Amino acid sequence: MFTKKGIFKSLAWVLVVGVVALVAIQFIPVDRSNPPVVREPNWDSPATRAYAERACFDCHSNETKWPWYSYVAPISWSVADHVHEGRAKFNMSDWPSGEGDEAAKTVQKGEMPLWEYTLAHPEARLSQTELKDFVAGLQKTFGSEEGEEAENRSGQSRAESDDEAGESNE
Repeated sequence: MFTKKGIFKSLAWVLVVGVVALVAIQFIPVDRSNPPVVREPNWDSPATRAYAERACFDCHSNETKWPWYSYVAPISWSVADHVHEGRAKFNMSDWPSGEGDEAAKTVQKGEMPLWEYTLAHPEARLSQTELKDFVAGLQKTFGSEEGEEAENRSGQSRAESDDEAGESNE
C-alpha cells in the first residue's frame, strides 16, 4: 500500500523534476525580432492608423511590443507563433502584403483582434463607435471585400510618409 511518506516523496520528486524542466525550457530560443518597417499602407486617416496600432500592430506589423510574458516559456512559444502567423498572413509594415481587402471584414465580424489578445491587452478592445470608424477606415485604406480598389492600395514607404508630414507642418 501507499504510505504518507512514500506519497510525499513521490510528490517532491515530481515537483523537483517539474521545476527543473520549467527552468530548462527557458533556454529554448524564441525569435522575437522586429524587422525594419519597409512600407506601410497609405492610411485614409491618422485615426485609422491609430486604431490599427492599438488593436493590430502587435501581430500584424514589424512594430511588435513584446510584453514580459513573451519571455517566459512555454507562453513565449505561443506568443511568437501568433506574431509570426499574423505577419505572414497580413503585415502592415511590409506593404503590400497579405489580405488587406479582408481586414475590414474580419474586424467587423469580431474575428480580430483575437479574444485572448484582448484579455491581455484591454486597450485593443474597441467601442462600438471606434469599431465602426475603424472598419470604415480600413475599407477606405484597403478597399472593400467586393473588390473595390482603394486609391492608396499600393502604399508608400515610411520615409515618404514622414516627408509628407514634414511638408505639411512647415
